[in-house]
Amino acid sequence: MENMLETAQELVAVYGLKLLAAIAILVIGRWAAGWARRVLRRVMERSKTDPMLVSFVANIVYFALLTFVVLAALGQLGIQTTSFIAVLGAAGLAIGLALQGSLQNFAAGVLILIFRPFRVGDFVEGGGTAGIVEEMNIFTVQMRTGDNKTVIVPNGQMLDGTIVNFSAKPTRRLDLVIGVSYGDDLQRVKALLQEILAAEPRVLPEPAPTIGVLELADNSVNFAVRPWVNSGDYWPVHFDLLQTIKTRFDAEGVSIPFPQRDVHLHTVAPAQAA
Repeated sequence: MENMLETAQELVAVYGLKLLAAIAILVIGRWAAGWARRVLRRVMERSKTDPMLVSFVANIVYFALLTFVVLAALGQLGIQTTSFIAVLGAAGLAIGLALQGSLQNFAAGVLILIFRPFRVGDFVEGGGTAGIVEEMNIFTVQMRTGDNKTVIVPNGQMLDGTIVNFSAKPTRRLDLVIGVSYGDDLQRVKALLQEILAAEPRVLPEPAPTIGVLELADNSVNFAVRPWVNSGDYWPVHFDLLQTIKTRFDAEGVSIPFPQRDVHLHTVAPAQAA
């Protein structure tokens, strides 16, 4: 009996402080991991990060810190954690190789949500698709095309290529090329184009529209017509201006050349044919 008491006293003396230290590490470490998760969540919410990404990243950070705390507590008790770390490393490597594409899309989604090259509602071109961004997820971007099709683009594919955001700026420039005949008065044509742009209320006065001879082509003199409009008015003004220019040119007698071919038929006399 005395030997058992002595052995218990020795165990308490040897491992008591270590056990208390391990418990303290667990309690304090868990509190610190929770505090880090709350701070990270607050920071990401203030930066208007996607809510799904906020929850996912905050939980990943929390469990990573918690794993480190558990390993530290086990090490404090004298338990060798090298084998645990080796097993975790091997499992992480296997999972990483199996989910390589998904992890790439996840990392690309994090970068997209952090740097914000586009937002929900923007009209963008990227990943081989052009359309309105409807939803941004951790692994994919959901887009709606002009003909109302839903296209799911992986984040990695979206980020690997060039992203063109047509909605990023409040204004855009129309680039129209209008061809007229070599026989038309160029000054008169330019004046007509200026009148047409001035009569269009959706054309912005600043920056001023640009009208000039762009090219002396094979069959026409091409004018560059470049007015500025609000981004939302781009296509309506584009369509309306082309129709107005054609109607006004017809009324003013200005010709718009188009490719054509003249066919000449010659009658051959029977004697000549023989």
